[in-house]
Amino acid sequence: MQTIKNLLDNINKVIIGKEDAVKLILTALFAKGHILIEDVPGVGKTMLAKSLALSVNADFKRIQFTPDLLPSDVTGLSIYNPKEMTFEFREGPVFSNILLADEINRATPRTQSSLLECMQEYQVTVDGKTYKMPDVFFVIATQNPIEQQGVYLLPEAQLDRFLMQIDIGYPTNFEEMKMMEEQRVQHPIEKLNAVAELSEIIEIQNNAKEVYIDETIKKYIVDIINHTRNSDALILGASPRASVSLMKACQAYALINGSNFVMPDFVKVLCKPVLRHRLILKPQARISGVKTDDVIDKILKEVEVPIGFV
Repeated sequence: MQTIKNLLDNINKVIIGKEDAVKLILTALFAKGHILIEDVPGVGKTMLAKSLALSVNADFKRIQFTPDLLPSDVTGLSIYNPKEMTFEFREGPVFSNILLADEINRATPRTQSSLLECMQEYQVTVDGKTYKMPDVFFVIATQNPIEQQGVYLLPEAQLDRFLMQIDIGYPTNFEEMKMMEEQRVQHPIEKLNAVAELSEIIEIQNNAKEVYIDETIKKYIVDIINHTRNSDALILGASPRASVSLMKACQAYALINGSNFVMPDFVKVLCKPVLRHRLILKPQARISGVKTDDVIDKILKEVEVPIGFV
């Protein structure tokens, strides 16, 4: 689809050398999920979110999460109008198409939880009244994996609402030099133009749901999920929501790659970003240096790939 190619090309003008990360963020958008980016400062997390918003001509809002941030600062609140003698609801920044929740783990659990209903049910309830979110609503949350002082770790229920967790990583020497040259006079994002409309994003999201996924691929996904629940290295395996999330992500990823059906290779590519934040390691495994990605690699070797797709 030409719109998808235009989006990829446009975002890659700003985010140099990170085509895989750009594909994953578009996968999450087209699958109607949300994404958590965990990486060190300065690698382009905010620029990636802004580039996406500018590329689709979307309403973009950014919330800098801090310990003193209140739930009403996110969702909005009712304010009394003395002239009309009624309470009027003032929308918070969450009412946008693309929301950047920057350093989400710096806010208190109470404020973090204010995003739960928005992310899962596409609505906000304030003072007993429910307000619908826009048709296109995409949360990009970031957190710093290094600095752990004064932060509040996201609970499992909150993490499970994110379709994926990814990292961007450092650029290569060549990519970093190219980045320096392109930003020497003007940042590329300052001349970035929209290449798609929100109506086209909705159309792609609907098309992603129609991508064919064979019963053998569904069984392959379920087998992988079941292996996480029986792993000796894990306290907590993946939930049924993870199975559904992996299926939807694979459908969107197939569309991005120009395929009208899901292949096992797509499942393998997406297993880590979809599952890594949903799994909890046992203390002895963590002490031994085992990571959730290692557990997923082991499971992928153990689970039989569907015949006819190898």
